[in-house]
Amino acid sequence: MTDTPIGLAKMREAFLPNQISKLCRSTKKDNPKGSCNVCGGYHGKPSIALDYVGHAALTDRLLDCDPLWTWEPLSLDPTGSPLLDRDGGMWIKLTVCGVTRFGYGDAQGKSGGDAMKERIGDALRNAAMRFGAALDLWHKGDLHVEEDEPKAKPAKEPVKAKTLSEDQIKYFPRIKAALDTLHGTDVAAKKATIKANTAMPAKDTYPPREGVEDYRTLDGKRIEYLAHALEGLAKKKEANNPPE
Repeated sequence: MTDTPIGLAKMREAFLPNQISKLCRSTKKDNPKGSCNVCGGYHGKPSIALDYVGHAALTDRLLDCDPLWTWEPLSLDPTGSPLLDRDGGMWIKLTVCGVTRFGYGDAQGKSGGDAMKERIGDALRNAAMRFGAALDLWHKGDLHVEEDEPKAKPAKEPVKAKTLSEDQIKYFPRIKAALDTLHGTDVAAKKATIKANTAMPAKDTYPPREGVEDYRTLDGKRIEYLAHALEGLAKKKEANNPPE
């Protein structure tokens, strides 16, 4: 038996163009039949041509991967023949390099000896696909486009740094120091203190102003007033709690 990793890796190798055949399918069941110049068959036309790997090319690949490869029907009927399901299809087990995987094949409603040969070939192709053989032919699109040609991600716009005003540069550090003195690492308490000292009651000349929890949204006189208010509270706390 061939070395398992090497043999199974060979199953996934691409088939050469001369190993790929054309299989034509009529676009409608009732299309008039005629000779086909693409596949050489006689079938309904118009049709579409599908790429596929034939029985001989697949057998050659299996022998290259594992000269001792085998297949067997999943079940037998009372006569010892492969058991067909009610749709005329057959399940098989394909073993390559000691690894067994299932496959299913049918004969598209045909009967007789040729139908069984077509059923077996279809089942082998289906099972071999589970090992990666001709996987790109089974796939409707370009199977590895994302691996070979990753889509370029749109470039992100650079984040613009916020420019601080002179008042913010001056008072932000003072506010932070005062808040640390008042509440240490208690973020909730800091927000409550900021909100309380930035709110303003209603006056005859202007409506009430709701307080904010983030002093970094303030500027101008409001940031100046807040800094003085918090520094006053911090001095009071230090006066009431002198260091020992």
